[in-house]
Amino acid sequence: MYSDIVDLRSFYASPLGRLAERSITMALSSIWAQVPNERLVGLGYALPWLERFGADAERVFAFMPATQGAVLWPATGPAATALVFDEELPLPDASIDRMLLVHSLEHVENPRETLNEIWRVLSPAGRVVIVVPNRRGVWARFEHTPFGTGRPYSRGQLGDLLREANFTPAAWADGLLFPPSRRRFMMRMHSLLESSGRKAWPIFSGVIVVEAQKRLYQGIPVAQRASRRVFVPVLSPQGRPSLGMR
Repeated sequence: MYSDIVDLRSFYASPLGRLAERSITMALSSIWAQVPNERLVGLGYALPWLERFGADAERVFAFMPATQGAVLWPATGPAATALVFDEELPLPDASIDRMLLVHSLEHVENPRETLNEIWRVLSPAGRVVIVVPNRRGVWARFEHTPFGTGRPYSRGQLGDLLREANFTPAAWADGLLFPPSRRRFMMRMHSLLESSGRKAWPIFSGVIVVEAQKRLYQGIPVAQRASRRVFVPVLSPQGRPSLGMR
């Protein structure tokens, strides 16, 4: 089950959420190679980082899972948000250069099928960047942040999953090396704790960040997979059952 869009927005608007955003930005910056005129898609809740890393992109889209909910983005200009199912992305084959997954993979029903779908829409040189909770970290153990929900991963588990879906992990990074405390004195110390944690306890980081490249020798299934999803319009009138005449 995905985190609710209202809870995600509220968290990243809070002081602790802003510190978490800054820490993840530092981790992404260490492995993010700028590619001009790329086509970038964020899956899950990646809005804070799409705005930071998508400035030079040709096109940027924010795909938000149907079970999470969506918000209008960006605030100005044409909308670039779509409500999607992670196993059936509304994109043609090999149409995207890079995908960023935040608050996504740890919640999906079938991680391998989701990664297979991402493999399909990525270009031959395409890359996927994934941010997931670290199963060894403290953040995965507390539910007052979005990182305490879903399925956390270790580096080994995430690497095996990527290789099974024909991706090659290329670069790793860690984020959220300070504790998820709302106490003011702890948040004031986050810079010291973050820098100390990168040297002393990186295996206990709150999130693992990985960039993986698409491998080109994946087999293409002959038969098209039948969709298991059914769209139900939330606001459409459902009608009233007719009463039998006596």
